[in-house]
Amino acid sequence: MSKCKQTPSCAYNIDKQMNNQNISADDKELVIAAKANPDEFQAIVDRYWNRLFCYIRRMFYFNQEDIEDILQEVFIKIYRYLNDYDNKMAFSTWVYQITRNATIDEIRKRKARPETVWLEDEDLVKVLKSSFNLEKEFIDKEELKKIKDVIIEMPDRYREVLMLRFIEEKSYEEIMDILQLPKGTIASLVNRGKKIILDKIKSKKII
Repeated sequence: MSKCKQTPSCAYNIDKQMNNQNISADDKELVIAAKANPDEFQAIVDRYWNRLFCYIRRMFYFNQEDIEDILQEVFIKIYRYLNDYDNKMAFSTWVYQITRNATIDEIRKRKARPETVWLEDEDLVKVLKSSFNLEKEFIDKEELKKIKDVIIEMPDRYREVLMLRFIEEKSYEEIMDILQLPKGTIASLVNRGKKIILDKIKSKKII
């Protein structure tokens, strides 16, 4: 299984996201091919490696080497349990669920989670524009830095659902499966997380 040779860019890419609209159908073909011929599993790795790398870096922030080690374990598990995959769940959701669980297992082994998270400026702008009706069309670097600090300081449970919803662009149903929480809880966490950010932005007069 090949590793990513360099750190992938995790900035939001609208062309990439538009291309992802057909991934579910394509995933079914990849899964069928990988089940029939193990050599075809590399196509799944190639499709998901960078996406999952960026997901781990945004959500939990390990260094590149640690992320690659986690992903090695993730893809071993995907390969091992591929025949158990239930296609009632989107394949990408199943993959994210495995990735999240593997990353949390690694945090537990270390008995401490990383002290920070990684967010590109493009990620922040996307969260803000997706979540709030901002009067300002443009946000400068200093404002973004302050908003990043607000998001980093948020309780994990709120930050995680906001990242999944607005950066990973997961539906409520997909987030339910990834986090294994009821839809009402997910909706509540999203709304509460947005309110925390907006209240902090207003109280600190950032924008």
